[in-house]
Amino acid sequence: MTVSIQTADFDLSTEVTALRGADPGVGAVASFVGCVRDRNDGFGVSAMELEHYPGMTEKSIEAMIEAARQRFDIRGVRVIHRVGRLKPQEQIVLVAVIAAHRGTAFQACEFLMDYLKTQAPFWKKETTSDGARWVDARVGDEQAMARWKLPPAGAAVERAA
Repeated sequence: MTVSIQTADFDLSTEVTALRGADPGVGAVASFVGCVRDRNDGFGVSAMELEHYPGMTEKSIEAMIEAARQRFDIRGVRVIHRVGRLKPQEQIVLVAVIAAHRGTAFQACEFLMDYLKTQAPFWKKETTSDGARWVDARVGDEQAMARWKLPPAGAAVERAA
C-alpha cells in the first residue's frame, strides 16, 4: 500500500503491474485516473497548480488507505497524486486497488477517491480566462464522502461484507 506525491507523470499499466505483483489471490483491479479538464464552472482552464504540505499529505492519505483496508477486504492500494503546474489533459491522480472480488475493489477505489477529493491536504489553483482562482471541494464531492459515514478519529472501522 503505497503513496507517492510527485511532479512526474505516471503510467497506469506500469503501476497496476507493480501493484499486482505475483499475488495469485488478485481477482480484480479497480483504478481511477483523474485528468485536468479544460473547463470548470463555466470558465476555460489553461492550467492548474497543485500544492501540498510535504509529509502531512502522505500521512493523511496513508491513514485513509488504512481505513479502507479495515473497511474492505483489499489486497493492495497504490495512490499517486501529482503536484506542480499541470495543463488540460494531463493526469493528476491515480488510485488503484486490488482485491479478490470486483465489488470490493470498486468500493475501495471510490472510497479513496471521495476522500482525496474532499479531505486530502491539497490546494488547487486554476488559471482561467477570468484570472487565477483557488478551487474548493464541490458540494457533490462532500455528499459522496458523507455516504461512507466515517467514524471519529480513533474509532473502530467495520469491514464491508
